[in-house]
Amino acid sequence: MSSETEIHPFRVDMPDDAITDLRRRITATRRPSRELVTDRSQGVQLATIQELSRYWATDYDWRRCEAQLNALPQFRTGIDGVDIHFIHVESPHADALPLIMTHGWPGSVIELLGSVGPLTDPTAHGGSAEDAFHLVLPSLPGYGFSGEPAEIGWNVGRIAQAWAELMRRLGYTRYVAQGGDVGASVTDAMGRQGPQGLAGIHMNLLVTALGGGPMPAGTEQERAALEQTKTFRASGFGYFLEQATRPQTIGYALLDSPAALAAWMLDHDTDAYEKITRAFVDKQPSVGLTRDHILDNITMYWLTGTGASAARSYWENGRAQALAAGQPPPPVKLPVGFTTFPGEIFQAPRSWVEASYPTLTYFNEAARGGHFAAWEEPELFTTEVRAAFKPLR
Repeated sequence: MSSETEIHPFRVDMPDDAITDLRRRITATRRPSRELVTDRSQGVQLATIQELSRYWATDYDWRRCEAQLNALPQFRTGIDGVDIHFIHVESPHADALPLIMTHGWPGSVIELLGSVGPLTDPTAHGGSAEDAFHLVLPSLPGYGFSGEPAEIGWNVGRIAQAWAELMRRLGYTRYVAQGGDVGASVTDAMGRQGPQGLAGIHMNLLVTALGGGPMPAGTEQERAALEQTKTFRASGFGYFLEQATRPQTIGYALLDSPAALAAWMLDHDTDAYEKITRAFVDKQPSVGLTRDHILDNITMYWLTGTGASAARSYWENGRAQALAAGQPPPPVKLPVGFTTFPGEIFQAPRSWVEASYPTLTYFNEAARGGHFAAWEEPELFTTEVRAAFKPLR
């Protein structure tokens, strides 16, 4: 932990012993017997973990991912008592719009790497200079290469304040923010806090609808979305509930067993799980969700030992929501963009988004992609980010 406000260059350099130990632990895994059903209703299937483990222990190369990260400008700086890791890629185009993008769980900055080139240097990727961004990709506190908070209170509101300080420290007086999953909650909080310089926000998960409050159900699309949220709470909520109530308990497994960590991270949502399973078992990746990219993300969690500290972020946010129960949140007065991806946990109708964000200026239902949209469909995701912020240039 550091109280320094200086920005220091950062490089990833994991020791060989840690990688050797990882492979040893994968090989020594004690696995349960095969599930008693033909689907994932009992959890992550044995065949998926067996093939993932085989590839992880024999064919996977962490050094390739490490080189990819180190090819980008990485830094750390102390904010509010926590060392924050971030990637900062300045566009070659002088009039680029500064953009801070926040990842979620079980993701990391790795899920956003495919969009770095197209967003910062669009002319090299079929776009125009007017589409350029200066890009800031921070790692959430307790995730990846950011430090672990040493005290409670690091909920999304506090992270939003830290991100505003990070952008101020980088010298950006006008910027925009984007996020999905936990990153959507952070971006929502930034929009409600309205820090000086923030010009607009874009999200691809409607976090306001996951709070359990009443949502309109008058149209067929609204009823379908409502059923999707009910399904999530009934059968896809296990990881959420455990991390929101007992993150330390699951943390012992996440820090001790690579297979437990992998299974826990895979068991997120049906669409992503099925795509990841196809990548390993059927050797059929879904665009960016390749075996290597999936293991890049899991391996980062393992080598940094952040399984438990990342899980605690759910406890922090649950605690903050309980303390604020019954109090309406401040309104978002900034322009808001939103993209619904078809494979998301639920497909938010425009009416729901407008109810949460009356200042909605951009809405689109994408043709492809799911919960990890930037990871799975980086080209399509990049197009959505460009379109959402185009009126703010």
